[in-house]
Amino acid sequence: MNYLKIEGKIALVTGGAQGIGESVVRALTESGAIVAVLDHNAAKLSSLANELKAEGYNVEAFSVDVSDNKAVDTVVDLIERDIGPIEILVNVAGVLHMGLIESLSDQDWEKIFAVNSTGVFNVSRSVSKYMIPRQKGSIVTVGSNAAKVPRISMAAYAASKAASTMFTKCLGLEMAQYNIRCNIVSPGSTDTEMQWSLWKDGNGAPAVIAGTLEAFKVGIPLKKIAMPSKIDPIK
Repeated sequence: MNYLKIEGKIALVTGGAQGIGESVVRALTESGAIVAVLDHNAAKLSSLANELKAEGYNVEAFSVDVSDNKAVDTVVDLIERDIGPIEILVNVAGVLHMGLIESLSDQDWEKIFAVNSTGVFNVSRSVSKYMIPRQKGSIVTVGSNAAKVPRISMAAYAASKAASTMFTKCLGLEMAQYNIRCNIVSPGSTDTEMQWSLWKDGNGAPAVIAGTLEAFKVGIPLKKIAMPSKIDPIK
């Protein structure tokens, strides 16, 4: 990613302690960015930050729940004041709860939307307020192909990803006049802990690749699931 002139820029990555978020953090730091990592998992967040700092990379960790708008505003203000102007935002934080619609509780539904949709809104709004006067920046939201394809037992997740996808597209229209780019990356099945949580046994990957007709879940023609490092939301 060196050709993108990322070196020295300040990037904020949500959900950066594991999975796709962690891969984004590693790619950005390796390209010379100063990275602020937000995640609710304090233990994994601290472990990743300590590892990267020991390797000489410039990274700061913040334990934050993106669904908490006040906490988000506080940490964004702190980053802007103490680290510098945020030029790159990557919204990766997300949660998944499987279940048929009639079995979903209010709490299940609200939690999924609070992180996957409202979290994207909270962080994007807070960061864009700083980007607008500077008239530059890039906002990327990691969505999901589930936003376009209905899935059995994934109604809440798919709907929340559809919401964050359309939000980011609308944000892009509003931010265009300020030279701020907003983009969506929509991965399919990716080799992360979220994907592993869906597997019943060691044959999880082959089952995903083959697809499940009774669940209206198509297979993967490439015969492999994606690796987190291949999901490049900066390009």
